[in-house]
Amino acid sequence: MRMIEVQGLTKSFNGIAVLKDLNLAVEEGEHIAIIGGSGCGKSLFLRSLELLEQPDSGRIYIAGQEITAPGADIDQIRRTMGMVYQKFHLFSHLNVLENLCLAPVELLQLPLDKAREKAQELLGQVGLSHKADAYPKELSGGQQQRIAICRSLMMEPKILLFDEPTSALDPTMVGEVLAVIRMLVNRNLTMLIVTHEMGFAREVSNRVLYFADGGIYEQGTPEEIFDHPKREKTIAFIHKHTHFDYAITSKHEFDLMEMQGGIWSFAEKYGLNKKRTHAMQYCCEEMVYEFFQGSYADEDAVDIQLGITYAQTSQLIEIRIHSGGRPYHPFQAEEEDGADAMDHIGVTMVRKMTRKFHYTYENERNLVVLEL
Repeated sequence: MRMIEVQGLTKSFNGIAVLKDLNLAVEEGEHIAIIGGSGCGKSLFLRSLELLEQPDSGRIYIAGQEITAPGADIDQIRRTMGMVYQKFHLFSHLNVLENLCLAPVELLQLPLDKAREKAQELLGQVGLSHKADAYPKELSGGQQQRIAICRSLMMEPKILLFDEPTSALDPTMVGEVLAVIRMLVNRNLTMLIVTHEMGFAREVSNRVLYFADGGIYEQGTPEEIFDHPKREKTIAFIHKHTHFDYAITSKHEFDLMEMQGGIWSFAEKYGLNKKRTHAMQYCCEEMVYEFFQGSYADEDAVDIQLGITYAQTSQLIEIRIHSGGRPYHPFQAEEEDGADAMDHIGVTMVRKMTRKFHYTYENERNLVVLEL
């Protein structure tokens, strides 16, 4: 059975589209992890499913009922879903047992004794039976979030929505909440989990959605997304790629100190040591001057684009130098018979400092790729 179907969901704020024509189908029993950078619309998407945020356009079906239809019984459809937020939203004036029993008694007309029995059972499952009479202020953040999960389960939802359930917790408390969610994976529940815990997302989901550019940028199995992402932004997010770019348009106006200072600041920001920082600076400087001489020997105007990518996960550094002008292979020039070795001593040093190097000439552009 299809539990969620989203067709053309669009939502803007101040003229900026955060979600653009998003489409998604979720089958019963699927466990879907939603990942992506801050502000990409992950939480907004979950809130839209319950119409806590009103879409600008599009249709949303929950267990076959259109919640966006005019005249839809929104409250009744919402009862199909349970939502666990970043913050716990427990009633501070009620104890744990009262927090859990309030909604099923008031909304489902469940007898209080039955509600208490069910609440005690859920508290036992999450290891908090001894906290039934405690008030929220007496609980840790992790305990409050476990209670919030129990509160959602009290309504017997078919769908559970988790909006970064560990983001407000001290790191020491994250594990206890993730353990409860792992337990729920074994039940016949459909779950959508917005999370920044990549290892957890990989473990509990059977599908991963990466959000970017206003919607689902790439999706697949955990193995496909975490081990073999295909699209550029997914790769950068999964491997935590960071970038430094620098453009040079004139030999005369080229500011070497500015370029080197930018590289130093970039390296310092991401904790690269001095040895690797100096290697980046040296390689960039030598390659720029090689193309000054080889591709633009008699010209002042140049078109050289320098890019550095640092993969935080693998610790690899890739330097890419794009240059217009005449075709020029710096490593080949270094090896040519008759060439003065001292003219290319910098290239020789670059060769020794890099793990890999590669040159191509396509579309009237030189490209050197160095891997440190």
